[in-house]
Amino acid sequence: MDDFNHCYDLLLARRSIRRYEDRPVPEELVTRLLEAAMAAPSSSNEQPWHFVVVTERAALNELGERHPYAHMLHEAPLCIVPCGDLDLVPDGLGGEYWVQDVAAATQNLLLAATALGLGGVWCGVHPEPERIDMVREVLGIPERVIPFCLIPLGYPAEEKHPRTQYREMRVHHERW
Repeated sequence: MDDFNHCYDLLLARRSIRRYEDRPVPEELVTRLLEAAMAAPSSSNEQPWHFVVVTERAALNELGERHPYAHMLHEAPLCIVPCGDLDLVPDGLGGEYWVQDVAAATQNLLLAATALGLGGVWCGVHPEPERIDMVREVLGIPERVIPFCLIPLGYPAEEKHPRTQYREMRVHHERW
């Protein structure tokens, strides 16, 4: 039960953090974040993901300037960009599951960030064509690889209390 309580507390503690201290995230923590992301489940274990790690200030600023909801990148010392590789998914049935796979990896990464004392926020890119093209342009991402989201990360410069967003009226048992 202690493991469950620890995990449950972590889930409730994960909040969208948009303000960051002016200090870099050590490379060993970046590796741990990526290990957690890649531990996510994926359809047929295809693991159709790639991750672009961005720490160059010019690229962070350009992404923050050009994405309508990612202005926090002007402060963030790090951005990780989960991507789906269309060459790594099966043709036909199941080919669109890459979106679920990369979403699961993104959530793992955000939970790992919280566990490591970091803060982050999920800024959507896919399925907006203009955002996809912009991120591809800024980061040199190939055509068959789709940037899924931007995850600005850093040491939090704001505090948000744990919470649940549980809504009983959204739960249906057996049938609607």
